[in-house]
Amino acid sequence: MHDKHLYEYAVIRIVPQVEREEFFNVGVVVYCKRPRFIGMQYQLDPKKLAAFCPELDVQQVQKNLDAFKAICAGDKHGGPIAKLEAAERFRWLTATRSSVIQTSKTHPGFSEDLEMTLEKLFEDLVL
Repeated sequence: MHDKHLYEYAVIRIVPQVEREEFFNVGVVVYCKRPRFIGMQYQLDPKKLAAFCPELDVQQVQKNLDAFKAICAGDKHGGPIAKLEAAERFRWLTATRSSVIQTSKTHPGFSEDLEMTLEKLFEDLVL
């Protein structure tokens, strides 16, 4: 039998006009300390983004989400933040900010399969 892992997750949101506080979910980031797991999935719908805020640069938002993904993965293209330990990267990604890309508060859960949990959260909260 597999151990259940205590994990944390946050929903990644696009907030096209921060002052209006309207948002839509585009991804999920999951972190678990014991196996040093951090994973992220996202999907940006350009049509939805244009409906919320036509003047927003879709390519720039995509580039910023790709940077989030690189940081999450510890990829060298993620800059100095990507070099940090998984816990520090997760905390940086989920820090409160006033920008177009934001995350929800973190939420806990238990999982036997973190990859499957990431996929399920993505399907339930984004798709």
